[in-house]
Amino acid sequence: MYKIAILGCENSHADSFLRYIRENDRYSDIKVVGVYSIDRVAAEKLSGEYGVSVMESFDQYVGQLDGLIITARHGGYHYKFAKPYLDDGIPMFIDKPITVSEEDAVEFATVLKKKGIRVSGGSSLVYSPEIKALKEKVEKGELGAPIGGFMRAPVNLSNPHGDFFFYAQHLVSMMTEVYGPFPESVYAVKRNGVVTCTVSYAELDVNLSYVDGNYKYYAILSAEKGCVGGEVTLQGVFEDEFAAFDRMLRGEGEGDELNRFFAPVYIMNAIERSVKSGKRETVNYVKI
Repeated sequence: MYKIAILGCENSHADSFLRYIRENDRYSDIKVVGVYSIDRVAAEKLSGEYGVSVMESFDQYVGQLDGLIITARHGGYHYKFAKPYLDDGIPMFIDKPITVSEEDAVEFATVLKKKGIRVSGGSSLVYSPEIKALKEKVEKGELGAPIGGFMRAPVNLSNPHGDFFFYAQHLVSMMTEVYGPFPESVYAVKRNGVVTCTVSYAELDVNLSYVDGNYKYYAILSAEKGCVGGEVTLQGVFEDEFAAFDRMLRGEGEGDELNRFFAPVYIMNAIERSVKSGKRETVNYVKI
């Protein structure tokens, strides 16, 4: 029996993952020993629905788990929730945004590497069939070399869960999945609830559009031989991201490469700095 806990269960991920475990025979040997949230009502709701215990503290099961899911709405809690379990060396699913601050990203990634902890998670949009298809076209060179692109996603600019950071990683992760994790700089402006970004790689620019309150996703790849893309769907994305965690839990998956996994944190911070400064901002990666 694999014992896991879910820390931060205020959003749909916790409900979805508990449902997958209950309904899928492959996961019949996974036991969720507890759920924790700063919003106890949310934890109690899941307890009533799925019969899981509500944890009194997020570090209650240190030394007792085989894996950990961290999916708080506010990314500022993710590293805090993970810290007590790092010496256990167990695989972790960490939801978006992985962290909010660059300082937390550096420290978190460094400890994960030192202790050999495998991670998965981030944005579920990397599992979208349309994003996978665009990535494959770039890797196979079906349209020649990419020369640019456009992507659009929703954002929530004012909320108690980190404002811009609450939703921002979805669009950034769509971009990094197709074009690579390490653009050099960002120029971003905010106007009428829309944040428009030009993200510059060494050889091309990608234009991103964050639209407050419009919950649809789009991605267009521009390459030497033409353009392809359109609306991006969420078909199967939550099932796929849980399956990736399950593979790690069973020792069948290596998890995500850490520099790539944490790259969106530095890109999101560059976007926020650019909006505030009105200038192009360098993406300040710290690779471990």
